[in-house]
Amino acid sequence: MAYAAVKSDKIDTAVLTKAREACYKARDAFYACLENESDKKPTEIASVGLLYPLECKQCRNEYVKQCRSSWVKHFDRQYCQNKRVQTLLDDKGSTRGPFMPSPLQF
Repeated sequence: MAYAAVKSDKIDTAVLTKAREACYKARDAFYACLENESDKKPTEIASVGLLYPLECKQCRNEYVKQCRSSWVKHFDRQYCQNKRVQTLLDDKGSTRGPFMPSPLQF
C-alpha cells in the first residue's frame, strides 16, 4: 500500500495562524472600504443586515471567502454595534440631557 493510513491528532498551528491572519486581513480591507466609501449609497446586503456600497463587493467576497461564516457574522455584528455606539457618542446636538428621575418616582 502506497499510502499508509496514519491518523494524527496534531494540528499544524502555523496553518491555523496563517488562515486567521488571512481572515483578519480580508476583514480589515472590507471595513476600510466601508469607511472610505461611506459617501456612496449602500446597495448590497451582508449578514446581520449590514449594508454596503457596490464598490466594496470585491472586498466583501474576499472577506467571506477567507473567513468562517460564523466569524463573518460575529465581526459584522461587532462592526454594526460599534457604529451604533459611535453614532450615539458623536450625537452632540442631541436635545436629550442626562437622565433625571422625576421627584414623583421617589
